[in-house]
Amino acid sequence: MRRSSSIEKILNWEHWPSSMFYVPNLPYAFYLAIRAKNITFFTATNPGMKSSGNGTESKYKTILLVPEKYRPKSILILPNTDFTSVLLQLEKNKITFPIIAKPDIGFRGLLVKKINSKKELKYYLDNYPIKIIIQEFLDYENECGVFYHRNPNSKKGNISSLTLKHFLSVEGDGTSTLEELILSDNRAKLYIDLFEKIHQEIIHSVPKEKETIKLTAIGNHSKGTQFINGNHLISKQLKKTFDELSKSIDGWYYGRVDIKYNKFEELENGFDFKVLEINGIISEPTHIYDSQNYTYFKALKAIRSHWKSLFKIAITNHKEFNIPYKSPRKFIDEILQLRDYISTIKKLQ
Repeated sequence: MRRSSSIEKILNWEHWPSSMFYVPNLPYAFYLAIRAKNITFFTATNPGMKSSGNGTESKYKTILLVPEKYRPKSILILPNTDFTSVLLQLEKNKITFPIIAKPDIGFRGLLVKKINSKKELKYYLDNYPIKIIIQEFLDYENECGVFYHRNPNSKKGNISSLTLKHFLSVEGDGTSTLEELILSDNRAKLYIDLFEKIHQEIIHSVPKEKETIKLTAIGNHSKGTQFINGNHLISKQLKKTFDELSKSIDGWYYGRVDIKYNKFEELENGFDFKVLEINGIISEPTHIYDSQNYTYFKALKAIRSHWKSLFKIAITNHKEFNIPYKSPRKFIDEILQLRDYISTIKKLQ
């Protein structure tokens, strides 16, 4: 069963490594660099974010760019902070369990975890002595990713990708264990190793008949969440809402916003939603991973289309607003430091 699941991941392009989506597009990236006459032109795209959001930026500093009414309660915990102090900060900011903990620098769901108690939080902080963001757990019904970009010279921007997120769950039959239910689900079985860790205490228990077990609370593809192409929901009103949001976030013109909401109509009209994260130039138009409604070659084309928009924004910022390009040497140094950092925290898992 597990072997067949691995084969399915290989055969379904949705689960292919990121290199399969970016290496084929490298010639286009070099073409844009030649047009810009600078290999790091993209670093002028989002002047409000470190290196325009190349993955080395602090997620905590970035979320603080969002107006308070649109962001979850969040605190930053430094390595080896006294646990009593951590609890006092939670109390001061009125953050109660369950909570979400994640690295201040990271991506693709690395070390992101829902934590239900003080004991779990202490274990997490003791095992991951790095800068950690703690956020309130938002019990909104839905989550989506909205890719927005706007030229600095324009009052109106565009939404080029809307991804609806489907959190995997299984329903009990009164006789099968949770593990058996997962292995009998065509999608859930692909993430059996992950779900065994998350649900290790109940993996061999038998859920009641009709009981729904939510397998993950993290809206990340690597955590098993299914990405669904929701571009048909993009409307003039939604664009207007994100035009207003973009203008309220100083120095952000391009990237994906991950959002929690209850009803889509409420999000569309700009109320009762929360921004989980803002991502910059390394953002992906995640609707492309809906392999049931998209193709691999269309996915490659969509990435190039977004890079073209990034190019126009960066050039405008540089030529008309004097936003400097980061030197290639400094940029490479940042990426190498990020590589070492990611390698270090992966060993902590």
